[in-house]
Amino acid sequence: MVKLLHFSDVHLTVPTLHWRTRDVLSKKAIGWVNIHWLGRGHRFRHARTVAAAMMADAVEARHDGLIFTGDATKLAFEPEFEYAAKILRCGDTLLPPGVAIPGNHDYYTKRDVRSGKFERHFGPWLDGLRADESHRYPFARKFGHVWIIALNSSNPRRLNTTASATAGEDQLERLRMLCTKLDAGPRVIATHYPLRNGTGRVERRSHRLIDHRAALAAAAECGVGLWLHGHIHKPFTLPPSEEIPFPLICVGSATQTHRWSHNIYTLDGYGLTMQRRTWNHTAQKFDDAEQQQFTLRPESETGQ
Repeated sequence: MVKLLHFSDVHLTVPTLHWRTRDVLSKKAIGWVNIHWLGRGHRFRHARTVAAAMMADAVEARHDGLIFTGDATKLAFEPEFEYAAKILRCGDTLLPPGVAIPGNHDYYTKRDVRSGKFERHFGPWLDGLRADESHRYPFARKFGHVWIIALNSSNPRRLNTTASATAGEDQLERLRMLCTKLDAGPRVIATHYPLRNGTGRVERRSHRLIDHRAALAAAAECGVGLWLHGHIHKPFTLPPSEEIPFPLICVGSATQTHRWSHNIYTLDGYGLTMQRRTWNHTAQKFDDAEQQQFTLRPESETGQ
């Protein structure tokens, strides 16, 4: 039996960001307006308190592993990454090992990607088996009998007003190669972007995983039994369907006011119990909320 904590979209920030001229002329300026003038900052005003409480609970709960599906920061500034890694206690020996994937706010601009800021600050959660050691993503880490496969679905777009992304043909081919190296056990994709929204539809083009069809095909071919993600801040689950042969679980935002939640997954063989936990701001603690159960398809169904 394996127990895993999944959280996402904490969007931590600090007062002093050390702006440069190139930042003012980039997408970061639009993001700053969204945060300070259009209400996004207010929605995450308790983010530090909630994130710190979540990690303190994780120390006490003694989970087997952590899964973080991205958006540690608001604008991908270096001080934000330093602060987020500290609050989330990345590398803390009191916590179990983790798996982390960047979100679109961590890969806000091409310069942020090239800098390797996310990888530098969340390095302890990026260890794993790779198909090609010259590429960071995807990678897989085994917790008990369960494989967590980290797929990077975030990359900056040309248009500053969009929040769409792609997994990329090359990475999906590496995913297929990686899965041939995995032994028996449930295979779980952990990534930032969803395949579908809460109504079961593909997201609007400005917010979606553009190559969702190719990503779905690769995941199905690889014998994936579950797709975990964030990006959409309201949590939801979708059962398997004729189109998608595995459950989709959106964990939502761990820290957005009145939506704050994270999930605990207990896997017994191929049986999955999902326990959602929500923040009780009055009591300053987490309460158990919705619980659901799924049976994950074996990886052997694809012949791998």
